[in-house]
Formats: sequence, structure tokens, C-alpha cells
Amino acid sequence: MKVAIMQPYFLPYIGYFQLINTVDIFVVYDNIEYTKKGWINRNRILVNNKPEYISLPIKKASDFLNVRDRYLSDNWFNERVKLKNKIKESYRKAPYYSETIQILDKIFDYKDINLFNFIYHSLKTICNHLDIETPLIVSSSIDYDNSLKSQEKVLDICKSLKTEVYINPIGGVDLYDKSTFFSKGIDIKFLRSDNVTYTQFNKEFISSLSIIDVLMFNDLKTVKHVLLNQYITK
Repeated sequence: MKVAIMQPYFLPYIGYFQLINTVDIFVVYDNIEYTKKGWINRNRILVNNKPEYISLPIKKASDFLNVRDRYLSDNWFNERVKLKNKIKESYRKAPYYSETIQILDKIFDYKDINLFNFIYHSLKTICNHLDIETPLIVSSSIDYDNSLKSQEKVLDICKSLKTEVYINPIGGVDLYDKSTFFSKGIDIKFLRSDNVTYTQFNKEFISSLSIIDVLMFNDLKTVKHVLLNQYITK
């Protein structure tokens, strides 16, 4: 049983979906504290051949609320039009614009304004588009001790799911102690995207943008090939 656990990210980069694709169960945290200036409600797209942030507007609330207790702003249904138009204007000349806009319409037209539900729906929508069949499990549905922190919390979730291999993005290599995982009977591996590049308006390639960018410039068959082959775990 291979498991990965991540925060919910808004239209994340391709490595996030590579991680989903390589495991048997993908856990999405909903009962964790919302963090500002992370990737929960924002990502980057290509605007005039430069990376630029796009963000989901969040309703003001306590900074200590969990993601599942946060909501999109009261004027979200107006703001989403501006956000969609920004994406459309930025990519209207991209080769796979028409197909990708249909996916974005499904995401942005979702009626639930709960932040977690909105992002969770967007992740499932993209996974369906890419034929990724890995179940996405909400963390609060798992029997584990949520008062634990960091590595101990991950280990408790892994125990509950009878995990044999835990896979984490390469950026977390310094956060976890392999020997501790091994002592619990769990192998731990780290996933690194393997030089994922493609043509963007015939300009110098800008990496680590939202999955939107990948879908705008690549046909579905190519994206699936990238998901299945252009990463390594070690």
C-alpha cells in the first residue's frame, strides 16, 4: 500500500499530480490550519511570458481556523469572472486553450464556496480529466490523532491506512527521518519531477507553473505520458 499526504493546493503544478498518480491512496488534509502565502489558495500562471500569481479570494476570519472552516469571499461569484478572464486572456493563443477552458469552467462554476470543498473538487476534476484513478481521501475521515505534529502525525495516518510505502515530494527530504519510518515497518521514498519541459509560446521555458499551463500547451496524451514517466522516486 503506497500512500501520499498533502495539503490541498489550488491548481497545483504537475508534480502534485505525479504524486497522486504514483500512490494507491492520496490523503488531502482538511483539518489543518490555513496558512497565508502558501499554495492553498494561489498558484502561478504565464502572463505576458512571465510567471504571475493567481489567487482565490478568502473571506476574512481567524488565522487559526482549519482549511475546512475557511470560505471564499462574499464577492467570489463576481471575482471568479475576473479570474477566469485573466486566464483566458493569458492563454487564448495556446494550442490547447479550448479543451483546457472547458475543464476550468467545471472548476470555477462549482457552487460550494467552502475553501476546502472547492479545492478538493478542482483536484478531482483534473484527476478525472487525466484518467488518474487514485482515491482522494479526506484526512478528517481517517482515524488518527490530529493533535500530533509533523512526522508523528504522518506516521499515525500511515499506521491507520496500513501503509507499506510513504511517498513525499523531494522538497520534504529533510523533514522526515527514514530510520523512524523503517522502525514502524514503513519504507519512505521521495518523488522528484524529472526535467518536465515543453514549448510555451516559443519563449524561454518557465518551470513549476500551475497545471493550467501544462494543459494549455500539451495534448492530453502527452500530459499522461509526462505523469506516468517523467519523475523518479528514491
